[in-house]
Amino acid sequence: MIRVLFVCTGNTCRSPIAEAILRAKKLSGIEVKSAGIYASLGDPASYHAKNILSAQNIQQNHSSTLLTKAEIDWATHIFTMTEGHKSIIAASYPQSSAKTFTLKGFVFDDPNNSDVFDPYGGSREMYEETFVELQALIEGLIKKIGG
Repeated sequence: MIRVLFVCTGNTCRSPIAEAILRAKKLSGIEVKSAGIYASLGDPASYHAKNILSAQNIQQNHSSTLLTKAEIDWATHIFTMTEGHKSIIAASYPQSSAKTFTLKGFVFDDPNNSDVFDPYGGSREMYEETFVELQALIEGLIKKIGG
């Protein structure tokens, strides 16, 4: 079983969108969750994130999760939205370094191209751009990890 954990800052924009996109693929052998480095427990996905997912007929019932050792231990693959997130995880959970990657860096095999744009507080158009970027990254991720 492949267990994918997407991580961002507050677990209300990027990581829930990535989680919803991958979950909607309904791939056997892949489980998916998301969490935030500085998430408040139980917050819904942001307004624009929910609306964009709904417009794409992608179901989500998101409730934010703070990243803890339990999520780290659960995951076989941890994909962060930025190099900063990856560094924080490496410092806090050094045992997870071998399974932690930036999503972009993993898909493109390019450590210099690693951050997914954060639309937090931005316009619907900014969220749409992030959705399109994440959708393409999830397709690349599936090709690389199987499914």
